[in-house]
Amino acid sequence: MQTRTRGWLVAFARLAAFLSLALFLCGCTGPLEYVRNGFKVGPNYRRPPAPVAPDWIDAADERVRSQSEPPALWWNVFNDPVLNSLVQNASQENLSLREAGFRVLQARAQRAIAVGSLFPQTQQATGTYQRIQISSQNVNIPVGLPRFFSLWDGGFNLAWEIDFWGRFRRAVESADARLDASVENYDDVLVTLLGDTASTYVQIRTLQQRIVLAQANVALQRETLKIAEAKFKGGQTSELDVDQAKSTLAQTEALIPTLEISLRQANNELCTLLGIPPRDLLPEIGPAPIPAAPVAAAVGIPAELLTRRPDVRRAERDLAAQSAQIGIATAELYPQIAVTGQIGVQASDLDELFTPRSVRAAIGPSITWNILNYGRLVNNIRVQDARFQELVASYQNTVLNASQEVEDGLAVFLRSQQIARHLAESVDATARAVKIVLVQYREGRVDFNRVVLVEQNLVQQQDQLAQAQGNIALGLIQVYRALGGGWQIRCGPEGVVESSPPMPRADDAGDPKEILPAPRPGPK
Repeated sequence: MQTRTRGWLVAFARLAAFLSLALFLCGCTGPLEYVRNGFKVGPNYRRPPAPVAPDWIDAADERVRSQSEPPALWWNVFNDPVLNSLVQNASQENLSLREAGFRVLQARAQRAIAVGSLFPQTQQATGTYQRIQISSQNVNIPVGLPRFFSLWDGGFNLAWEIDFWGRFRRAVESADARLDASVENYDDVLVTLLGDTASTYVQIRTLQQRIVLAQANVALQRETLKIAEAKFKGGQTSELDVDQAKSTLAQTEALIPTLEISLRQANNELCTLLGIPPRDLLPEIGPAPIPAAPVAAAVGIPAELLTRRPDVRRAERDLAAQSAQIGIATAELYPQIAVTGQIGVQASDLDELFTPRSVRAAIGPSITWNILNYGRLVNNIRVQDARFQELVASYQNTVLNASQEVEDGLAVFLRSQQIARHLAESVDATARAVKIVLVQYREGRVDFNRVVLVEQNLVQQQDQLAQAQGNIALGLIQVYRALGGGWQIRCGPEGVVESSPPMPRADDAGDPKEILPAPRPGPK
């Protein structure tokens, strides 16, 4: 017993010495770092720094609430039941979102494949039957060996490469990060979808309002034309006033089909977002004013973008996956140590196949070391490291773009309120001016040029006011989309993250979002 124990200790000491020698010879990962990394070569991942401003540019504006958490289900701030219904339907039926969901399923399966590599990589059951004929012309044929005989063979082969260097564990790390990235990509598609749905809906309401205003101005200008015609028939003015009135009316009438084209295009875009063939949605959604946005917006602080925006989290998870690839490439420098084994039965007669004398077996270690390929292997490590550095820059650039999108949205949201307020005053004044100038024209105190100018100004300013009112809502939508809000809708009716995600089932293929894991609070 002592001799056997001593033999195991000697074998273990030799193996430890061999591993230390391999670490020393390869030189990429020292023994201490190897232990600190959890007995894995290559670097352990750490999230790189990202450029984030301490505060928003408009943080001093009382309408920007940096101390408040942005709403998860931000579309509710508009208090529009039709918008809420469209957002809900889009999140359930959009086909681009389903594509992203199936990519999550692919990443989950790829992770399962990576985990499987931790166990014996080769597990094969074999079985053969051969009817053999030996050539009678061969020399040194044993006496008594029949020329014709059968050979039955069955067995089980196993090969297990032991993960000394962490190659397979790094692959699992990479697959874990890619699975996280696929979930973040799903959430990013969802955020974009909800923002596009809300923006398209606001555009539809804005276009409807612009058409109503144009139609009202057409009615007004038709009355003005009647006045001009009456004065012309009465000999009070020349035909020039009538022609000017007709020209102004036709110009305003031409605006309506132009707006109707944009309205139809927005309608068709909304159908695509809802995952349905194009049809006229206007009778279904009915008439309604432009959604009224609240005066203030809760935006938090810029640093929260790192944990709130799905595309930033996805870029960070891609980094983690690539970091593990450096470890996988580094492991190729070291010897691959495996244990192989075979057991089976072999006999020339089927009746004797399962007798003790027919059993065959073999077991033993094997080592494979690519000692003459170091140039290729080292350059592969450099490739993976350069790819990692590229993704670092991409991650940092994603953070910068996220901050820019929030700032752009805030500028539109805040400044559009000022524009709308000034235009509202201008429209009121111009509307009063139209009434005054028509009275003066009837009395002959002003020429028709003044009437045309004032009515054209009214058309233009009312149209600009409607656009400014729409831009207020669009700006707020851009802010909340840029902040990364909205993906929480997949976590439950109230946007609350479920404590444990549902597991995949065979019948889940029709609705991949049902099996997404619960989101994590932030990047690792």
